[in-house]
Amino acid sequence: MAAPPGSPRTPRMAGHEDSQTKAASYRLRRQNSEILRAQYIDVRELRVCAGTWNVGTKCPPSDLDIQEWLDIHDPADIYVLGFQEIISLGVGYMIGTEDNHPVAVWEHTIHETLNKKRPDKSEFKCHSDSPPSARFIPPDCVIAMDNELPYSAKLSTSARCLQVLDLACDVNIVNRVQRKRLQYVRLISRQMVGLFLSVWVRRRLQKNIQNLRVSIVDVGNKGSISVSMSIHETHFCFVCWHLTAGENIGDELKRNANAEKILRKTVFSPIGRVGVPQRIHDHERIILLGDLNYRLNLSYETTHELISKQDWDGLFEKDQLKRELGKGCTFDGWIEGSISFAPTYKHEFNSEKYASDASESGRTPAWCDRILSYGKGTKLLSCTRAELTLSDHRPVTAFYITEVEVFIHRKFQRALKFTNAEVEDNLLNCEAGNFLAQIPTTEL
Repeated sequence: MAAPPGSPRTPRMAGHEDSQTKAASYRLRRQNSEILRAQYIDVRELRVCAGTWNVGTKCPPSDLDIQEWLDIHDPADIYVLGFQEIISLGVGYMIGTEDNHPVAVWEHTIHETLNKKRPDKSEFKCHSDSPPSARFIPPDCVIAMDNELPYSAKLSTSARCLQVLDLACDVNIVNRVQRKRLQYVRLISRQMVGLFLSVWVRRRLQKNIQNLRVSIVDVGNKGSISVSMSIHETHFCFVCWHLTAGENIGDELKRNANAEKILRKTVFSPIGRVGVPQRIHDHERIILLGDLNYRLNLSYETTHELISKQDWDGLFEKDQLKRELGKGCTFDGWIEGSISFAPTYKHEFNSEKYASDASESGRTPAWCDRILSYGKGTKLLSCTRAELTLSDHRPVTAFYITEVEVFIHRKFQRALKFTNAEVEDNLLNCEAGNFLAQIPTTEL
């Protein structure tokens, strides 16, 4: 029975106010918890260089100079480099049985480029060092998850346990003095058929990285390699994709399906720690790079006309990925910087020219090669293409500033000086003050 009119409070209203009080109490406790946490966590910045290049099955010659692509004159703390088609996709390789010779050559090229002697620029200081007690011990191995692979393609347990190596040991195991001087080391590399992802970090940052895991998903002869890691107290995910090709009507829907499958099927194995991400979107900082293969909804002739005018905005209006970045679409929530360079595909090999429409390889130019980010705490500084003519694609580079939370042990010890009783007393006083603030002054 409903309460009579004029009664001071109905049961329904009482329940509603009860719920509001509980919600307010929860928010207050969470706010105080965050305030307490802020007492022993510092926020610092890291520079991340993300690069993607479809190399068209071409192995790098000994004189290949990739300094422009890696922009080593503005050094980063982390280099995330994704390659597509490092081997032919039509050979019939199965995952785990690929020709890995090109990987060794590319790694040597990267190693030599990053560790060349050059003046140190003080304005690009690495903030990766932390107090000794807060430094993490790198894991003994990387746990790799092979999703939806045929039985014959499954790797052995030992093959999936990829050691976190210092590449200096590979390059010159005898010269230990030279090894100590290397500025950058390889954190992890992984190949899946023609797809290859390699992550390099400043040597002094390596000790602050843990929970290193890999997950791969195949979509036909293409797919995804994803690397998960914790840098200090912040979860990062670096993802390299190669999606379905084609510029026929409806091919973009296949690419959308690829992307949705990869996001759904990418799972990082649990490692027995609370709060460690298991899926791509569980991470705080995410960078996606690769040959996403999205095209322009324009004719060959109109595309070349706009390229000749350098009308990048006019071209970008017809870009398929631009539409998919919209609200409710496949890449909703992902962020891409403005594109102010010519389409990266399709060029003639070893030439600055685009492939001719009359040739067998004639394709309408497009920005197939893209770099996106997801999550807060990541700021894009620049996105450029490098004029390397080895392949029919041009490599793309994006520089980011990312925030990382760093645990400060001495501050934590200071915060622990508060007893549980003192913390509870502070919370109760805050709750009482919040309650009194809601009472009208006429009732006080």
